[in-house]
Amino acid sequence: MNVAVEIPPLRAGDRMTRDEFMRRWENEPGIKRAELIGGIVYMPSPLSVKHGDTESDVGTWIGNYRVATPGTASGHNSTTFLLDDSPQPDVNLRILPEYHGSSWVDGKYLGGAPELLVEFCFISVAYDLHEKRELYEQAKVQEYLAVLPHVREIRWHRLLNDSYQLMPADADGIWRSKVFPGLWLDAEALFAQRLDLVLAKLAEGLASPEHRDFKQMLVS
Repeated sequence: MNVAVEIPPLRAGDRMTRDEFMRRWENEPGIKRAELIGGIVYMPSPLSVKHGDTESDVGTWIGNYRVATPGTASGHNSTTFLLDDSPQPDVNLRILPEYHGSSWVDGKYLGGAPELLVEFCFISVAYDLHEKRELYEQAKVQEYLAVLPHVREIRWHRLLNDSYQLMPADADGIWRSKVFPGLWLDAEALFAQRLDLVLAKLAEGLASPEHRDFKQMLVS
């Protein structure tokens, strides 16, 4: 006689393998946000309006870049298999595998290391800037953008020699991705909730020779 095996609930703070984490999570479809970082389960609090608004603005900025750059893809809150863990980054921007990107679709989820991950650090500052940063570094995510709205700060990490270095804004105060040429960010406009100015500065990046050359390289 077959005996049904009861699957334990998913609880914050538990330690487990990624396979066990996914087994428990998939058994509880009502849970929308959960992460496994360093083998420990994290279950973020409900998102504030401020978080949602900031994520929407950054997602629009990233989405416009994706539309203008064939061979790239982007997403929000995608469960991602990184090493033995399963983070759920707020936003990702990646090069498609057929264009030599380092991530791919793994069943219903994202596998490999997207080239750029974004996290919005509201109540999750501690582990966004420590445990998550260390995971992204070890997994060789090329750029990790941490947005700290409460202190109006950008921490743009760039992987150099297998270690993250903080990348400063350029002399004009604009942040420019090294992995995605033309992805320019006016942080002051972002924190002022001036999406029109954020997109205007991005448009300048998309019109740059660097972005034109990057598009040609992707499809060549």
